[in-house]
Amino acid sequence: MTGPPSPPDGGRLLAAVQQLRGEVAGTRLPLPLPGTEDAERAGDQLLKQLDDYVLPRLSALDAPLLAVVGGSTGAGKSTIVNSLVGEVVTRAGVLRPTTRASVLVHHPHDTRWFTDQRVLPGLARVTATRRPDEPARRGTYAGTATEDPSSVRLVAAESILPGLALLDAPDIDSVVRANRELAHQLLSAADLWVFVTTAARYADAVPWGLLREAADRGTSVAIVLDRVPPEAMAEVRGHLAEMLREHGLQDAPVFPVPETQLSREGLLPERDVARLHSWLSALARDAKARATVIRRTLGGALDSLPARVGHLADAGAAQVEALDALQAAATTAYADALAEVERGMTDGTLLRGEVLARWQEFVGTGEFLRQIEAGVSRLRDRITALFKGAPPPSRDLGEALQTGAASLLTSEAQSAAAATARQWRRLAGGGSLVEAHPDLAKGSPDLPATVDRAVRDWQGYVLQLVRDEGQDRRTTARVLAFGVNGIAVVLMLVAFSQTGGLVGAEVGIAGGAAVLAQRLLEAVFGDQAVRTLAAKARKELIRRTADVYADERVRFERLLTEVAVDPEQPQRLSSALAAVERAR
Repeated sequence: MTGPPSPPDGGRLLAAVQQLRGEVAGTRLPLPLPGTEDAERAGDQLLKQLDDYVLPRLSALDAPLLAVVGGSTGAGKSTIVNSLVGEVVTRAGVLRPTTRASVLVHHPHDTRWFTDQRVLPGLARVTATRRPDEPARRGTYAGTATEDPSSVRLVAAESILPGLALLDAPDIDSVVRANRELAHQLLSAADLWVFVTTAARYADAVPWGLLREAADRGTSVAIVLDRVPPEAMAEVRGHLAEMLREHGLQDAPVFPVPETQLSREGLLPERDVARLHSWLSALARDAKARATVIRRTLGGALDSLPARVGHLADAGAAQVEALDALQAAATTAYADALAEVERGMTDGTLLRGEVLARWQEFVGTGEFLRQIEAGVSRLRDRITALFKGAPPPSRDLGEALQTGAASLLTSEAQSAAAATARQWRRLAGGGSLVEAHPDLAKGSPDLPATVDRAVRDWQGYVLQLVRDEGQDRRTTARVLAFGVNGIAVVLMLVAFSQTGGLVGAEVGIAGGAAVLAQRLLEAVFGDQAVRTLAAKARKELIRRTADVYADERVRFERLLTEVAVDPEQPQRLSSALAAVERAR
């Protein structure tokens, strides 16, 4: 059998636990993932135990042993405490549920240990005083059953030996949630659990859930088996002992209290609590035994940290993974949209309908298209002759190209928004974001204007390309012959000149238009220059489209930023835990 844990290096360990406490307190799990609520609840319980027990105990290893008396509704906890003290210091709950301040009873010499915020820092202190008109034996203290439950009432009693304090906790199965939570908090702050149950209810599930938790964490536990009929004492004790063994609590002492008549003050006969009183008094008198209990419970609390902090760190890592998946969904959707735009620019789909009609107006009648085979020289002469007459309607063709390109960009942006929202609904943590921001499923309100401006700016860029390319004298003459705007529009058409997306008659018509446009530009600039100019034009439109889509994607990214998932949080928790383990 192993002995109690060795005393830790107090100063170093205290500093490490304080650092861990800061990381636990700073942990945020904003995305509603599966298991997040459980992790938040476990993190809150961990933080409370660090604040209420581990840190206070590490900062004062020689402070009095705190025995928390807890149990189910109507188990007789307050009666046990009053009987141990020998006077009424805590009011038994006649009406259920009882909502009142918890009561901490200590020796007057130990008052200094409990008046500050070292133990249970979240609870206000109320000092109880006996009413002057009450006899000492009855020991009625100020305070009622409706005192503030967020406070702890301190009672100094000479009958409690120095080195020991008793804390009467609320019912662990109270119908009032605040009472249940406070009971769990107080039990987590205990050096010793004095668990009170009855012969009728000792097998209830709720107490055993907490007792299993105590066993897992190495908390020191004593069991008070209250209201046992004398004729059933042996049977009930035997069954309880068997259950304690099954839950790893075979070493927990059991103190049976027979069913009996209470005194006029509501106290048990002294003989019925004598064994429990003697055991607690021995702990108070024996500093070594007291230290053993404290070290065992403190060691158990520290031993529980890897699993509990690990649970919290895993929940934090799940938040980071979920956020990354949501970010990736938006990135992928807009990347796919950009790829579709690029495909639409080069497969001929922009040469449909209105663009084809405006092109035919631009170059003339179908007779003009039939002149393509007559050769480049005749073609150039024909076009030059045409342009020397009435200027071709390049503005209408340019508008048609602008409208087609803008329509393509806008359509794909809308599709990307819808795809992202649809994917977010499927991903963990994303559904609530879409529900809270339904406008995410479509492009931003100013998307059409933004796209229109981007395409027109791109057309200006293409116009400047033509001007820059036509700087030498010979090329300038050709450009002037055809018209700068006209050449720029033809270059835009060449940039969209592949025909993979067209079917039927459109293929022939669009193909002829593309060939004509290509030969026209080659007649002006030469074939290599045309390929370079078309590539530059396409690349620039893709770049501008990428900028527009990046701005659209920012709506999703900004929302994810507001969620405030800290990617470094899990590692900081793990590092802080490792520091605690090293300090032990």
